[in-house]
Amino acid sequence: MLIDAQPDMQVVGEAADGGAAVDLIERLADRVGPGDVILMDVRMPVLDGVAATRAIRARRGPASPQVLVLTTFDLDEYVHAALHAGASGFLLKDARPEDLLGAVRAVARGDAVVAPSATRRLLDAFAGRLPVGGDTGPSGPDPLAALTDREREVLVEIARGATNAEIAATLYMAEGTVKTHIGRLLTKLEARDRVALVLVAHRAGLLT
Repeated sequence: MLIDAQPDMQVVGEAADGGAAVDLIERLADRVGPGDVILMDVRMPVLDGVAATRAIRARRGPASPQVLVLTTFDLDEYVHAALHAGASGFLLKDARPEDLLGAVRAVARGDAVVAPSATRRLLDAFAGRLPVGGDTGPSGPDPLAALTDREREVLVEIARGATNAEIAATLYMAEGTVKTHIGRLLTKLEARDRVALVLVAHRAGLLT
C-alpha cells in the first residue's frame, strides 16, 4: 500500500519465500533490471533472503535489480551477509515510512543505504581490515594524498550518508559530475563500492 501510493513507484510482483523470489525475477526478466528494486526479507522458508539475493545477483549479474534487505533483526551477521551477497541496502522493518521510501529511491539510483543502527558496528568491524592499496600504516603514505580537494569534499559527503542528489545540492554541482567524482574515488582508493568509500573516509579520520 505504501509503495503503490507513490506516483513514481509500482509493485510488479510479490513472492512468498526466497525460492519463489528467485523464480519470479527470472519470469520478470524482460521487465525488471538495474533501475528496479527488490525488497527482500531475511528469514523466509525454502530459501532465506541472503541466499536468494546471492542467487539473483549470480544469475542476472549486472542486469539484476538492486536489493534492499528488510528485517526485524538488527544483527551483525545479517548485515554482513546481506552486503556480501550483493545487497545495496539494509533497513529494519520499523524504519519510518519516509525513510523506507527514501531508501528505495536511493538504491534505485545506485546509492547504498545501511540502517543507522548498523553503520557504527559495520565501520568498527571492517575499517581496520579495509584494503585501500599501498602501505596505509602509521608510517605509510596518506591513502587520500592522491585526491583533489573536490574529491575529498565528495568523499566526506558520502561518509555522511548523502545521496548523489544531496551531494550535488550541497556542493553546487551537477549530479553527473558527482558520479564522475565517485568513479574517480573508487579507482584512486581501490574501493569496491560506496560502502567501502564510507569505511575509507572513517578510517582516514575525515569525520569526527
